[in-house]
Amino acid sequence: MNLERRSRLILALDLEEKARALALCEQVAEYIDGIKVGYPLVLAAGLEVMEELRALGKPIIADLKVADIPEISSGICRRAVENGADYVIIHGFLGRDVVESCSKVARVFVVAEMSHPGAEEFMAPKADEIAAMAKAYAHGIVAPATRPQRIRELRKVVGNLLIISPGVKAQGGVPGGAIKAGADFEIVGRGIYADEDPVARAREFSEALRNL
Repeated sequence: MNLERRSRLILALDLEEKARALALCEQVAEYIDGIKVGYPLVLAAGLEVMEELRALGKPIIADLKVADIPEISSGICRRAVENGADYVIIHGFLGRDVVESCSKVARVFVVAEMSHPGAEEFMAPKADEIAAMAKAYAHGIVAPATRPQRIRELRKVVGNLLIISPGVKAQGGVPGGAIKAGADFEIVGRGIYADEDPVARAREFSEALRNL
């Protein structure tokens, strides 16, 4: 399945309880364009949970932040795809050989820069170079919603490559801020699944982003 810009909202599914995760995705499916599955759920429920989620009709992004030598990294990506992932998130700081090897077995999003404060120490100074390298191999990059100016700068580097942006709400990113800065999709996790009414929150995020 392909990511298509409708609501422009991706759900970050970082829950550990399989039943709750499946129920939540079914409840909010009409408001999201994709599901980003992280290590908490994969480690608790197994890789096969992605195939179950995929049955809901939404593309699955395996957020494994793959970071190993080329042979191991490509193997991880291959297993993710075999178990239902439409895309895999990998780290770009490992270098061109890793990104290239992964791109041969999966559609990849390359992390150019992360959304937490610590990313400014080591990742940010190389983010433009990582993004430029990713252009030859990646479906898109990951850029921080917590720093919209960085999205603007990275957009100039990657051109028409997709940009997905985490860090909205719980980490301080303003809903809609990443889209206005040039991102294609905003990623929201705790701002939806940790809310008392996750369906209402997903609907609000979706409506806000659609109107930009």
